[in-house]
Amino acid sequence: MFIAMNRFKILKGHEDAFETVWRERDSKLDKVPGFQTFNLLKGSFDEETGTTLYATHTVWNSQDDFVNWTKSEHFRQAHKNAGGNKAMYAGHPNFEGFESVLNE
Repeated sequence: MFIAMNRFKILKGHEDAFETVWRERDSKLDKVPGFQTFNLLKGSFDEETGTTLYATHTVWNSQDDFVNWTKSEHFRQAHKNAGGNKAMYAGHPNFEGFESVLNE
């Protein structure tokens, strides 16, 4: 199992719009071999930076399945309008990938 996460810092006041973008997207993940689940997670608001932390969390059968998705036409289509929402982000997302070593 492989878990892929992207962490986003969203500027105050843009949280609802950010969630709407994710809720209404056409991810095409259900058509991708090896995909298991997706979650959008909301963290706490940071007064110092004026941002709310979010993370996307996807579970894949393997790291190879995830990498294949990032090279696919489905990935390109799912991300084609991402640049149009730059005003809500405090910087670029941070990717974190994890391979399962213990699963009970």
